[in-house]
Amino acid sequence: MKSELAALPRLPRDAEGPVFRAPWEAQAFAMAVTLAERGLFTWKEWATYLADEIAAARVRGEADDGSRYYHDWLAALEKIVADKGLVATDALLTRKDEWDRAARATPHGQPIVLPRRP
Repeated sequence: MKSELAALPRLPRDAEGPVFRAPWEAQAFAMAVTLAERGLFTWKEWATYLADEIAAARVRGEADDGSRYYHDWLAALEKIVADKGLVATDALLTRKDEWDRAARATPHGQPIVLPRRP
């Protein structure tokens, strides 16, 4: 497992810097890598979830030009953590709703602040 993850760059870059277009993409990438490093799923399992999500996006007719890659990545991450029981489905849905409400209420360019959990 460690050798598979060691082959990944810590932060994907090109000649001009990080390849992430938004901070959430880097965060989703880091979450998947961290969970795999902690042994909560194997990299092979992760690859299967991601491949399934990319295939489902194609079936839905979504663009296959790389612009939605991290949307697929995040959807795969949500599914694997739910399937593995790492987060309850209702807790995941609640947090997604909280995020959506906070994002809509936050002025452009300002950090999004989620409600604190007890």
